[in-house]
Amino acid sequence: MPPRTSNSADPADTAAAASPALRVAVLADSDTRWKWGALTARRLTAGAGGTFGTGEGERPVEVTGLLLRGRATPTPRQLAEVGEVGVDAGRVREVTAVEFLHAVRDEAYDVVVLALVGGAVQAMLHGLAALGLPRRPVIVTGYVGVVYEKLADGLLLRHGADIVLANSRHDAERFRAVYEGVGADASSVTEAALPFLGGAPYHPEEGRDTVVFAAQPSVPASRADRTYLLRRLVEHARLHPGREVLLKLRSKPGEHTTHIEELPYQRLAERLPGGLPPNFRLVYGHMGEVLDRTDLLVTVSSTAALESLHRRIPTAILSDLGVRETLGNHHFTGSGLITSWDRLDGGYRPRPDDAWVSGQGVAADGSYDTAYDTARAKVAVLLERGSLPDLAPYYTPVTAPGYLPGILARHHLATDGRPLPGATTPKETGRVRGAVRETVRNAARGAYRHGVQRVAPVIRRMGEL
Repeated sequence: MPPRTSNSADPADTAAAASPALRVAVLADSDTRWKWGALTARRLTAGAGGTFGTGEGERPVEVTGLLLRGRATPTPRQLAEVGEVGVDAGRVREVTAVEFLHAVRDEAYDVVVLALVGGAVQAMLHGLAALGLPRRPVIVTGYVGVVYEKLADGLLLRHGADIVLANSRHDAERFRAVYEGVGADASSVTEAALPFLGGAPYHPEEGRDTVVFAAQPSVPASRADRTYLLRRLVEHARLHPGREVLLKLRSKPGEHTTHIEELPYQRLAERLPGGLPPNFRLVYGHMGEVLDRTDLLVTVSSTAALESLHRRIPTAILSDLGVRETLGNHHFTGSGLITSWDRLDGGYRPRPDDAWVSGQGVAADGSYDTAYDTARAKVAVLLERGSLPDLAPYYTPVTAPGYLPGILARHHLATDGRPLPGATTPKETGRVRGAVRETVRNAARGAYRHGVQRVAPVIRRMGEL
């Protein structure tokens, strides 16, 4: 006779153990998009107890991380600096587009979060549609931060996902207007918020006076503009010797982020006349930890400004180089935050406009806890349907015959979404061949970065002679 089981177990624990895990895959192509994707997956699927659903339908959540191989694939150091995202590092692996599609075919994921640049999202949507799965996963995508350029292009490349997340009410309205304006279904647009907002509200501390400049890899782009910003930051430190002035950097030279950084501030700082004052430092690490000790956040247009505003930290958007679409600071018109280094040197601190802040998903009013409720409910409804309709992106060989094929080909997919001949990498290739591929890939990546950071600037300077 089998032994009798105890009835002392918690019914909720027993139900969770008996329920199959909700399997979620996050595919990302850079450090910041990995952060956005992993945290989005958690906010969409996990309640307070780390489970999805309610009552007897609660299911544990299992998140797998996949990094799309490319120029910006994050390094282990970058992944570590992203901070806690609730994903086991052992469940993160690098894949090609075709390998990702095979993983979706073989692993039976329930939800897939595409944290990718727009063209890659479009390619994956067509690739997933071509799989013809009898039960496909719920597909979610969105933007990492402020959407200040390529609005129509990026949105239409993301069309076809079940859920296109908007980080604010302002974005949701713009997204729907774009889709409806071209006759595309806009029902996928779902208002939420940036998934990485958080941290303790700002409280000044006696004896602490810290100014942080949040650098961006590609804004501004020119050497003259970047040198100007660095020089003004250093001058600010010299004007206020009792103030700690930090330059928050996204990556170390040789590493890539979401955007290419051709002129790292580290290199520019090495060449700055007069050196650096003792109260000025370059810092890396998790932005949330830096904001913990920040009394003024200064930037051109970094998403860090929204993180800062969420915590009610004094925040300034620089106008020194103009308020221009190419800089992205035009997004902050009406915010009350746009100012210059001259005014900041004199002690000015901008005050945000409450109406502007409320429309930008900053949720400084305490509403952040419920920002993902609508999106989470939408995921639940789609999962309950079981069989979902075929993915139907706006771009097809009929609607965009001169655009779509090139996007798909970059990811080794044919116009029907199927892998091109030779694109498939069989598992039987063996460890030796795999090691050779890894060595060649790393060498190619290093050569590319050297070309971007060293050779390209020299060629441009020669062209200006």
